[in-house]
Amino acid sequence: MVIDERMAVYINSLDTGNGAFLDGLECEAAAQEIPIIRQDMQSFLKVLLAMQAPKRILEVGTAVGFSAILMAQNTAPDCHITTIEKYEKRIPQARANFAAAGMEERITLLEGDALEVMRGLSGSYDLIFMDAAKGQYIHFLPEALRLLRTGGVLVSDNVLQDGDIIESHYAVERRNRTIYRRMREYLYVLKHTEGLLTSIVAVGDGAAVTVKLRDEIQIATEK
Repeated sequence: MVIDERMAVYINSLDTGNGAFLDGLECEAAAQEIPIIRQDMQSFLKVLLAMQAPKRILEVGTAVGFSAILMAQNTAPDCHITTIEKYEKRIPQARANFAAAGMEERITLLEGDALEVMRGLSGSYDLIFMDAAKGQYIHFLPEALRLLRTGGVLVSDNVLQDGDIIESHYAVERRNRTIYRRMREYLYVLKHTEGLLTSIVAVGDGAAVTVKLRDEIQIATEK
């Protein structure tokens, strides 16, 4: 928990939910211990969508389709969402949920390794929502910036790692150190690359919100 737990409970108590279908899907995911975006991140994302009004969205990491449906419900009918998932067990669940929500025409699910799929995509996206393997964000970034239009927004979820991000390398569990190192590098690059404007916000497990300000981006190297 990035912010005080009591404060988070209070903030979440004010939330009005996402409708019967998504509220039910959220309960099912919790019962099966399937991670989906946290409640305060859901609210944040809905406000961001209302502000930006995107027409093309790319999501990296589908899981059971909760966030893709949330984005579809909170954008105009002509907004299309492309989402990528490689975990075979989750893919049929996501497709079934898209159909049950009546969103199968607005959401395209691409199966496979996210980086390889992204390399095969063309065109430009107004918003990219990154919510996949955290240790791979730094590797996804060049393709994400290639696909993101100038003026578009990249939202990277779960970047603060439940507070581990500010700990010493030696205080982090050995099995998490590679992810820790790569995430610190990722956040450094987002903040130090010319042509990118990034705010790291303590919502959910932390989110980095990045605006691409110009066409050509030379990604910075961590010092």
